[in-house]
Amino acid sequence: MSVDADLIAKLERLPAPLRAVVDEFRSSTPRERLELLLEYSQDLPDLPPELAAKRDEMEQVHECQTPVFLFTEVKDGKVHFHLDIPEESPTVRGYAAVVAEGLEGATPQAVFDTPEDVYMLLGLHEAITPQRLRGLHALLVYMKRQVKNQL
Repeated sequence: MSVDADLIAKLERLPAPLRAVVDEFRSSTPRERLELLLEYSQDLPDLPPELAAKRDEMEQVHECQTPVFLFTEVKDGKVHFHLDIPEESPTVRGYAAVVAEGLEGATPQAVFDTPEDVYMLLGLHEAITPQRLRGLHALLVYMKRQVKNQL
């Protein structure tokens, strides 16, 4: 399979909301992608009150340099992600917001079908360090694992 065919196949596996965000990032320059991440970081919702009180029970994504805490629930066949990430970490927070928004309400199968290198599809490898990319990769792995554990 050629690089272009591989890319097209990965893009086709994305749920429509996440695909729209990927298209927005892909049409931007690396500098603009960082600005988009900052915008998304500001849109990450706060934890609901019932989770804020139980933050210590949320799973930490240890591969991230930033303290990232994740709670996943599957209700009526739809996936919902809740993340707690400091505002002082806009790169990770922005990526988490992109993925959480793009997968909000998706089926578990759609989450499993999402390529784990979404950060590459977003073009973030051109804008941030490899060490940060490892954390971004790990976040989606944790998200998928939590969905699997909910089923």
